[in-house]
Amino acid sequence: MDAAQLAKEEEQRKLEEYIEKIHYSDRYTDDTYEYRHVILPKQLLRLVPKHFFNEESGTLRLLSEPEWRGIGIQQSLGWEHYEVHAPEPHVLLFRRPKDYVPPPQHAQSKAARRR
Repeated sequence: MDAAQLAKEEEQRKLEEYIEKIHYSDRYTDDTYEYRHVILPKQLLRLVPKHFFNEESGTLRLLSEPEWRGIGIQQSLGWEHYEVHAPEPHVLLFRRPKDYVPPPQHAQSKAARRR
Protein backbone atom coordinates (compact mmCIF):
# COMPACT_ATOMS: atom_id res chain seq x y z
CA MET A 1 0.00 0.00 0.00
CA ASP A 2 1.48 3.36 -1.00
CA ALA A 3 1.63 6.55 1.10
CA ALA A 4 -1.20 8.27 -0.79
CA GLN A 5 -3.54 5.34 -0.20
CA LEU A 6 -2.60 5.22 3.50
CA ALA A 7 -3.24 8.96 3.84
CA LYS A 8 -6.63 8.59 2.16
CA GLU A 9 -7.62 5.74 4.48
CA GLU A 10 -6.52 7.77 7.51
CA GLU A 11 -8.60 10.76 6.33
CA GLN A 12 -11.63 8.49 5.85
CA ARG A 13 -11.19 7.05 9.36
CA LYS A 14 -11.02 10.57 10.84
CA LEU A 15 -14.06 11.64 8.83
CA GLU A 16 -16.10 8.71 10.19
CA GLU A 17 -14.96 9.54 13.73
CA TYR A 18 -16.02 13.19 13.32
CA ILE A 19 -19.38 12.23 11.80
CA GLU A 20 -20.15 10.20 14.93
CA LYS A 21 -19.66 13.40 16.97
CA ILE A 22 -22.19 15.54 15.05
CA HIS A 23 -24.71 16.99 17.53
CA TYR A 24 -28.39 17.28 16.60
CA SER A 25 -30.52 19.60 18.70
CA ASP A 26 -34.03 18.81 19.81
CA ARG A 27 -36.69 20.14 17.47
CA TYR A 28 -38.44 23.41 18.24
CA THR A 29 -41.37 25.02 16.41
CA ASP A 30 -43.25 28.18 15.56
CA ASP A 31 -46.58 28.44 13.74
CA THR A 32 -45.06 27.53 10.35
CA TYR A 33 -41.89 25.46 10.76
CA GLU A 34 -40.11 23.02 12.98
CA TYR A 35 -36.43 23.78 13.45
CA ARG A 36 -33.26 22.17 14.65
CA HIS A 37 -29.64 23.06 14.60
CA VAL A 38 -26.79 20.73 13.80
CA ILE A 39 -23.37 21.32 15.31
CA LEU A 40 -20.44 19.93 13.35
CA PRO A 41 -17.21 19.11 15.13
CA LYS A 42 -14.81 21.89 14.15
CA GLN A 43 -12.40 19.27 12.77
CA LEU A 44 -15.16 18.06 10.39
CA LEU A 45 -15.76 21.62 9.19
CA ARG A 46 -12.10 21.73 8.11
CA LEU A 47 -12.71 18.71 5.85
CA VAL A 48 -15.73 20.25 4.08
CA PRO A 49 -14.95 20.92 0.40
CA LYS A 50 -13.77 24.47 -0.27
CA HIS A 51 -16.51 25.06 -2.86
CA PHE A 52 -19.09 24.81 -0.02
CA PHE A 53 -17.83 28.18 1.26
CA ASN A 54 -18.50 31.70 0.00
CA GLU A 55 -15.37 33.09 -1.63
CA GLU A 56 -15.91 36.65 -0.39
CA SER A 57 -16.78 35.97 3.25
CA GLY A 58 -15.18 32.57 3.77
CA THR A 59 -18.34 31.39 5.57
CA LEU A 60 -20.25 28.25 4.74
CA ARG A 61 -22.94 28.82 2.12
CA LEU A 62 -26.41 27.29 2.24
CA LEU A 63 -26.10 23.62 1.32
CA SER A 64 -28.47 21.49 -0.73
CA GLU A 65 -29.71 18.23 0.76
CA PRO A 66 -27.21 16.07 -1.19
CA GLU A 67 -24.39 18.38 -0.03
CA TRP A 68 -25.22 18.31 3.68
CA ARG A 69 -25.91 14.57 3.56
CA GLY A 70 -22.57 14.19 1.75
CA ILE A 71 -20.66 15.64 4.69
CA GLY A 72 -22.29 13.18 7.08
CA ILE A 73 -25.40 14.94 8.39
CA GLN A 74 -28.17 12.38 8.85
CA GLN A 75 -31.77 13.40 9.40
CA SER A 76 -35.19 12.48 8.13
CA LEU A 77 -36.66 13.87 4.91
CA GLY A 78 -37.88 17.41 4.42
CA TRP A 79 -35.16 19.38 6.20
CA GLU A 80 -33.75 22.48 4.52
CA HIS A 81 -30.48 24.22 5.45
CA TYR A 82 -31.85 27.75 5.66
CA GLU A 83 -29.33 29.85 7.54
CA VAL A 84 -25.66 30.13 8.40
CA HIS A 85 -24.66 31.70 11.71
CA ALA A 86 -21.46 33.48 10.65
CA PRO A 87 -19.90 33.78 14.14
CA GLU A 88 -20.23 29.99 14.52
CA PRO A 89 -19.80 28.46 11.05
CA HIS A 90 -19.92 24.94 12.47
CA VAL A 91 -23.58 25.48 13.51
CA LEU A 92 -26.02 24.78 10.66
CA LEU A 93 -29.65 25.83 11.02
CA PHE A 94 -32.36 23.64 9.50
CA ARG A 95 -36.12 23.89 9.14
CA ARG A 96 -38.99 22.05 7.53
CA PRO A 97 -42.72 22.74 7.33
CA LYS A 98 -44.56 21.95 10.52
CA ASP A 99 -46.46 18.65 10.21
CA TYR A 100 -44.24 17.59 7.26
CA VAL A 101 -45.28 14.30 5.65
CA PRO A 102 -42.81 12.56 3.30
CA PRO A 103 -43.97 11.90 -0.26
CA PRO A 104 -45.80 8.56 -0.58
CA GLN A 105 -43.26 6.98 -2.93
CA HIS A 106 -40.54 7.39 -0.28
CA ALA A 107 -42.64 5.71 2.39
CA GLN A 108 -43.44 2.82 0.04
CA SER A 109 -39.82 2.29 -1.02
CA LYS A 110 -38.69 2.34 2.63
CA ALA A 111 -41.30 -0.26 3.55
CA ALA A 112 -40.24 -2.47 0.63
CA ARG A 113 -36.59 -2.31 1.76
CA ARG A 114 -37.50 -3.38 5.30
CA ARG A 115 -39.18 -6.62 4.08
